[in-house]
Amino acid sequence: MSVRPSIVKGKKLDVFNKDGEKVASIGAMEYEDFNTHGDKERRRLYKIRHEKTRHKKGSPSYYADQILW
Repeated sequence: MSVRPSIVKGKKLDVFNKDGEKVASIGAMEYEDFNTHGDKERRRLYKIRHEKTRHKKGSPSYYADQILW
C-alpha cells in the first residue's frame, strides 16, 4: 500500500495497492483529521460515527480510519 496526495478535487490522499492501482481517495479537504488537530475526543466521536464501515478492509472508510484517524 502507498499513499500520495490526491489528484481528486476536495480530497487529501489517494491510496494505492501493491500493484499501483488506486484503491480509494480519502479525507475531505474542508475537514480536519486527527493528524491535524490531535483532539482525542473528536477522534473517539469519528470512530463511533463510522463504526459500521471502518472495519471493512478495502473501503475508503477503512483507509481513512487507519491513516487519518
